[in-house]
Amino acid sequence: MPFAPKNTRFGFTLLWTLATFGGFLLSLLFIEVGEKPDIGVVEAAIGGFASALPQGCLLKQPIFCIRWILSSLLGWSIITAIGIGAVGWIVPSTQILPVRILSGAVYGAFGGFGIGLAQWLAIPQPVAWRWIFVSAASWAVAVPVGSAVGMIWCYLTQLFLGEVIGLSITWLLVGILTGINAYKLRL
Repeated sequence: MPFAPKNTRFGFTLLWTLATFGGFLLSLLFIEVGEKPDIGVVEAAIGGFASALPQGCLLKQPIFCIRWILSSLLGWSIITAIGIGAVGWIVPSTQILPVRILSGAVYGAFGGFGIGLAQWLAIPQPVAWRWIFVSAASWAVAVPVGSAVGMIWCYLTQLFLGEVIGLSITWLLVGILTGINAYKLRL
C-alpha cells in the first residue's frame, strides 16, 4: 500500500496509531457517543468500518486490507449484538471511579478479545493467534484509563465532552498498544 512506511517499526507504529485514532474521529461523524443501550449493531458496524479502513490502508496486500476491514466490521457487530457493547463508543453510567476502572478492564478485555478474534480471521500467519491476546490486553488497559480520565474531565468541566476526551484517550492508547504489534502483520 502506498501509505505504509518502508522499514521502521516506530514509523509504522506512529502511522498505525494515527490511523486508529483518525478512524475513531471519523466514526464520530456518524456515531453519537452514549451509554451502552444507545449504541446498536448498525452504529457498531459503521464505527468498525471507520476504524478499520485507515488501518487496512497500512497493510501490504490489498486482499489483506479488505479482509481486515470486513473482519473488524464483523467483530464490532458481534460484540455489540451479544451485549458487550461497542466498547470504543460507550460511556459507563456509573460515577464511582473504582467501579468504572474494574468494569472498563473487564469490558475492555472481552471486547478486545472479540475484536481480536474476528481480526484473527484476516491474518494470514501461523502465529496470528497472538493478535487475539494483544487486542484483549490493549483494550483491557486502554478502556479503564480512558474511562477514568473521561469521568474526571466530565466532573471538572461539567461537560459531557470530558467523556468524549476519555474515549479519545482510549483509542489513542489502543492505537499505540496494538500498533507496536501490528508491525508484524506487514511482514
